[in-house]
Amino acid sequence: MNRWRDTTMGELMKVEHGFAFKGEFFSESGELVVLTPGNFHEAGGFRARPDKDRFYLGKFPDRYLLNQSDLIVAMTEQGEGLLGSSALIPEAGKYLHNQRIGLVHPKKDSADKTFLYYLFNTVYVRQQIRNSSAGAKIRHTSPARIYRTKVRVPEKVCQSKIAAVLSAYDELIENNRRRITLLEKLAEEIYREWFVRLRFPGHEKVKIVKGIPAGWELVKLELAFKFTGGGTPSKEVGRYWNDGDINWFTPSDITRADGIFLEKSGDQCTEEGFNNSSAKMFPAYSVMLTSRATIGAIGINLTPACTNQGFITCIPNERYPLPYLYYWVKLAKPHFELLAVGATFAELTKGTFKRIEILTPPEPIVAEFTRIEAPLLKAIENLLRANQKLKETRDKLLPRLISGKLSVEDLDIQFPPGMAEEVEGA
Repeated sequence: MNRWRDTTMGELMKVEHGFAFKGEFFSESGELVVLTPGNFHEAGGFRARPDKDRFYLGKFPDRYLLNQSDLIVAMTEQGEGLLGSSALIPEAGKYLHNQRIGLVHPKKDSADKTFLYYLFNTVYVRQQIRNSSAGAKIRHTSPARIYRTKVRVPEKVCQSKIAAVLSAYDELIENNRRRITLLEKLAEEIYREWFVRLRFPGHEKVKIVKGIPAGWELVKLELAFKFTGGGTPSKEVGRYWNDGDINWFTPSDITRADGIFLEKSGDQCTEEGFNNSSAKMFPAYSVMLTSRATIGAIGINLTPACTNQGFITCIPNERYPLPYLYYWVKLAKPHFELLAVGATFAELTKGTFKRIEILTPPEPIVAEFTRIEAPLLKAIENLLRANQKLKETRDKLLPRLISGKLSVEDLDIQFPPGMAEEVEGA
């Protein structure tokens, strides 16, 4: 019979603060990324941010260069729900941890590192870390506060079994993410080949006239497809939001999303709230484009939805079907950014947007492109849906496994190579 015991996080590990990297050596490009709490998912796990990551060009002590599978924990809030979130480093020799992140060193005889990763990401542990944190505006914790967190854990061999079960789900999720990345690159490359490099089928027989193929047009957006803005039901009226079921997207929903398709928004408003606002409903499979502050982030809604004021949502039609419209909007981001104006924050106005011209190929070419691209987008959508189901199952298993309510004692588990070596050396 495996024994569980009441203990504290301090009995299982040590936490090492990161380095105070000097601001003058930060850069927008480079090889070494300085991690921040923003590199954590709210529910736990590592999050790359290619558009926001900052690089470091100065000197630093070697111990702050992280290795693959190192366990780190967010010591500062930097966004609701991030405090205490943990992650495993996906790649060696690329990431640095600063003073707002702790590097976790498990005590070899007491704790399995992957088990600790999942333990950190339970509601029970995260709530204790937040409750013991300090700071009026920005909450932060410390190694000493984390050490006092109360937990109940089994023997190390059982910890490894629990970690292996949960890791199997995360491995499937990661494999699907890699497949999604490959599909997205393929789909975008086809668009670039046909409509940027202009090597579309039959291009050898078509003359280029004033920079575009003969028979193609530049059409102003106001004449090409419908687009709409957004609005916000009053946050002061509780019944506009309590038990709402209308998806109402904000820019943060787009920037935090795991993929291009979005099934559910962070907040949902009620029908009464929607009717008493300037928000506009648009159909599923529209292209939501952020148009304020963050310009050019895009997502595709999977249900009829509305947005706040920070969007211009483009609605596909037969002439500009979703695959063509989506990639045109995506690749037009630099142009949108140039056209954005504003003293307080940059904004791409609908008045400016409607005067932009979209390259419009003949219908047969667009139809052939859609025939090729539509299955790729559907495959991406299906993989994202599958990942959502896997996450839901993993998240339901997590508290039951970590608490011992669901026993793994009698399971014959095949450990991954890295975990097998750790278990055998325990």
